[in-house]
Amino acid sequence: MQRPKIRERIRATALELLRGHPQGLRFSELHRQIRQSDTSFNASTINTYIWNLDALHPEQVYKPIKGLYRLIEFKDPVPAELNEDPPVEVQQIKIREEVFYPLFASWLKNDIEDVTHAIALGGNAFRDRWGTPDVIGKAESRRSDVIKGPTSIVSAEIKIDPAGLVTGFGQACAYKLFSHKSYLVIPTQTPEDELARVDSLCQIFGIGLVTFNAKCPALPEFRLIIRPLKHEPDLFYTNRYVAHIEKELFS
Repeated sequence: MQRPKIRERIRATALELLRGHPQGLRFSELHRQIRQSDTSFNASTINTYIWNLDALHPEQVYKPIKGLYRLIEFKDPVPAELNEDPPVEVQQIKIREEVFYPLFASWLKNDIEDVTHAIALGGNAFRDRWGTPDVIGKAESRRSDVIKGPTSIVSAEIKIDPAGLVTGFGQACAYKLFSHKSYLVIPTQTPEDELARVDSLCQIFGIGLVTFNAKCPALPEFRLIIRPLKHEPDLFYTNRYVAHIEKELFS
């Protein structure tokens, strides 16, 4: 008997996992559990075959909110909110900030669907002392959209050390020069008084605020605290900076 193709196996696994989670699963959690179920599955292959699971199986899967997949059989009795995940042991090893860049890029695209494509950046890609975002993405209308809008740029600054909050906030503000939306991503381990200050500042300046577990790359648990306000950047700078990464972002 011929073995099912990888795409069928991955999608069948996804549906089985959703059957065991009536409350639904976020894209990142569904992806993680599929990978755990069969380590022979490549991470990018899983991404390719489940990102539009609701469109491929509309009779079985739907999204009650952005980035949350749930079986239609559980549609009515279960609220949209996810149950809290079990606590994760804190890792003692030194974790590099760059590890979280692609993880946040994936979350931005697949969990809250604020972009249609995002890439990890960081470093000095823009060759400018005003800084380079850790993650940058674009939001474009899909072919299936009835009403189509203009392309917008979304940037993010990620900090794993609460001591860098002021610097991070300043960088997130600077990214508004060329981005339609800007995010500041900070550890859940941030002291409450510091978090309260950053929360207020982000609301005042229209910066999106996200918290995450900076001690566990395996399960960062990104959580949206404040949605960014969309505004019109200076297109001169938008074009100037995006030109450096045009191939990676628009190909």
